[in-house]
Amino acid sequence: MRAGLLIGCVAAAGITVLVAAGAVLVVDSQRQQAHAAPVSCNAALGPTQPGQQNRGTNDAANLTEEQLGTVSLIISIGKERELSPRAWQVAIQAGMTESGLRNVHYGDRDSLGIFQMRPSMGWGSPEQVTDPAYAVNKFYDVLESIPDWEELRPGDAAQAVERSAFPDRYHRWEPMAVHLVETMGEVSDAAGCGTGLGAVLPPNEEAADAIEFALDERGDPYVWGATGPDSYDCSGLMLRAYEAAGITLPRVSRDQYKAGAMLPVEEAQPGDLVFWAYDSSDPTTIHHVAMYLGDGKIVEAQQSGVPVHTRDFSFDEAGLVPQAVRPGV
Repeated sequence: MRAGLLIGCVAAAGITVLVAAGAVLVVDSQRQQAHAAPVSCNAALGPTQPGQQNRGTNDAANLTEEQLGTVSLIISIGKERELSPRAWQVAIQAGMTESGLRNVHYGDRDSLGIFQMRPSMGWGSPEQVTDPAYAVNKFYDVLESIPDWEELRPGDAAQAVERSAFPDRYHRWEPMAVHLVETMGEVSDAAGCGTGLGAVLPPNEEAADAIEFALDERGDPYVWGATGPDSYDCSGLMLRAYEAAGITLPRVSRDQYKAGAMLPVEEAQPGDLVFWAYDSSDPTTIHHVAMYLGDGKIVEAQQSGVPVHTRDFSFDEAGLVPQAVRPGV
């Protein structure tokens, strides 16, 4: 339905939205909290697909004693080096992707060990890279040398270390890795998002203004590439909605995904952005974005022939990206 849409829409956190008799009423009685200190998190540390909340647990349940021993080593060395749980997660995702968390003595060309390190590329001797403790420490050494690695999605940080020809494959193991960090590493809330994050991040005036703008545009036609004032595509509508609220957003949906604080999509609050992708685990395939209104409703510029509108929304929709985004936070 949304195939071919390469541009999306955006929103920010805000007010309460009530739905009655088909009409959306924006209630901003809490605007006095607008400028409270924001709290942010990175839900990409361990998202689960909507409707598949047990995926990480189920994947971890299939690990062998050898694999769990590798995880234990990664975590223990990470603790000894006083590295953050995010570093442990990056290493777990890399090890699972490269070797299935096994100390293998074979691989592509001269790749060896847990992380498929190549002696010919300066990772160490064959004996060293197949020594699990050496391999884990070497992985952490390179990870720490990457500028701002903690700001990257864990799978992207793993790719920065491994430099694989298949850069997106590390994302597959995010849910399992965060589960292992929390259980074996004894870390509560490894994703850093807490329980019910939406209630922790206060409504803000900008979100209220953005929602008001988007709702006022209902009935305007969808035109691919349009940014108003009389027609919009999905990201064009969000661009102008937040511009009206004093927040500048990138033009396209894939960039708007990076334009705020992330939180689990199930915790989205009015004004937050929700995204759809051809592969919901890969943000580079995002093709549509809408503004969440609360109470199971969104406002969007959906596709040709359909004007800007509000509609019912489910967190189990096919292609929904596991993270929502809160612009301006």
